[in-house]
Amino acid sequence: MSAARGRFITLEGGEGTGKSTQARRLAAALEARGYAVAITREPGGSVGAEALRQVILSGAAKDFGPAAEALLFAAARADHVDSLIRPALDAGTWVVCDRFIDSTRVYQGVLGGLDAALLDDLEQVAAAAARPDLTLVLDVPPQVGLARAAARGEERGEEADRFESEGLAFHGKVRDAFLALAKAEPERCAVIDAAGTPDEVAARIWDVVAARMWRPAPKRQAAKRRGTKPR
Repeated sequence: MSAARGRFITLEGGEGTGKSTQARRLAAALEARGYAVAITREPGGSVGAEALRQVILSGAAKDFGPAAEALLFAAARADHVDSLIRPALDAGTWVVCDRFIDSTRVYQGVLGGLDAALLDDLEQVAAAAARPDLTLVLDVPPQVGLARAAARGEERGEEADRFESEGLAFHGKVRDAFLALAKAEPERCAVIDAAGTPDEVAARIWDVVAARMWRPAPKRQAAKRRGTKPR
């Protein structure tokens, strides 16, 4: 008898909202309850997608416009889905992903002005086999998120990436766009107050996951699958 299909949870939000930290915490909480979990990220998560990640986040594609960026994201996503996400879900593994289709909808769609029909077509090609079951939209005021991102970069000795380097007004629009998206799709999306300590945010996330996604753990845990560690 084949394993039940795994669940697919994505974490979205602006810069510095704590997506990577909370993705790791959620994966650990699920594993502690007997689930096999793959934790991954976008752009990235597979060999081909990680190569494109460097192009996207370096800003090398910015001058070509949002359509070119959207095509690069779609190419990376298609490889990511085919190489990691779909096989994991088919094997009964839960997948927790730091960013997915909604980031493209916000950054290249709302902020970049791309037509929604084009993004829908790209999603159909790249991600039709892996639609999120639950999307957690982590939310903090943009000035708080940018301060967190700057502190993280200073600690790691990293410069701001393509999107972190945008101004406060840009990030305010990003926040508004994510909140609007969550409001438009309440059955899939849940807004999480990402202010407070990591423990407090993790508890809020678990309350939502437990309420929306819970089912008995399998008697025998499948082998763990892990994608690339989120940033």
